[in-house]
This record gives sequence, C-alpha cells and structure tokens, in this order.
Amino acid sequence: MALTEHFVDEGDIHPIDLVEHIAEHHAWEFDRIADDQIAMAVEGQWRTYSITLAWSAYDSTLRLICTFEMEPPEERDQLLYEALNRANDHCWAGNFTWWSEQKLMVYRYGLILAGEQIASPEQIDTMIGAAVMSCERFYPAFQLVTWGGRTPAEAMQIAISEAYGRA
Repeated sequence: MALTEHFVDEGDIHPIDLVEHIAEHHAWEFDRIADDQIAMAVEGQWRTYSITLAWSAYDSTLRLICTFEMEPPEERDQLLYEALNRANDHCWAGNFTWWSEQKLMVYRYGLILAGEQIASPEQIDTMIGAAVMSCERFYPAFQLVTWGGRTPAEAMQIAISEAYGRA
C-alpha cells in the first residue's frame, strides 16, 4: 500500500506529522522533539544514522539533517575536506559537511515548499532514503581517507563504483 493512501486530505497535515507516520510505517525509532521537529534512528549497513527533520514556517522549508559520528585524526582533516568536496560533486539532492566540534559527519538537505505546496509522504520517504543511501555510499570513502591512508581520489573511486551486494 502506498504511503499516500493513508491520507485523504494532505492539505491539513503538518509535514512533521507525515514524517512521524513514515517512521511508524518503517518501524524506525523516533522522538517527536517539538511540533516542528522529529528525530529518528535509521539502521544502515555501515551504521545507524541519526536523522532529524524540522519544519521552518519562516521560509517554508523541510530541513533534513542526517549525522553519524567520526573521529578522524586531526592530521587527516585536510584530506577529509577534500573527500567531502569530491563526495558533494556526486550529490545532487543534498550535501555533506563536517562538524568538527561535535565530531559529526552531516548530510543535509532542504525541501522548499513555497507557495503553500505540500510534500507527499512518498516525497519525504524518498528524501530520507536518499540521505541514508548517500551516507551508506560515501561512509567507506570517508573511513578510507581518515583511517585507511588512502587519497581522496582513491577513496572516491571505491564509493562511485557502486558495487552492490556481498561476497
């Protein structure tokens, strides 16, 4: 059953209500932090990702932040930044950034819903899925740069090869 089939009139549904429904649909752990914000944990192949979605009525934007912890050695920071730039060249629907104080790798995306547009549940589900997929795709490359001694170019070759499956 499509996610939209649960909602007759989406016009009266707050975007975070839709996100909460999607989290329940996938059986993800979540916490409704406020009326305009929800946090959840989504299990990936490499790690569990912390995802927060927040609605900003000010600029009609549904903001997604997907984070995971990393503790790269300081001497590898410059290479990590180069790897981030290379990863962002492959991300059309969001971008990575490094929050050094919190030691968090962050993938973020903003869905602008100007003119009283409504996001569909499928659209939000796809947004969350794309964030997790991007993190899963580039996590090994970030690890190879920070801990594996690989250059950003070598690490990105592994990430963009898109080899799926398991041996």
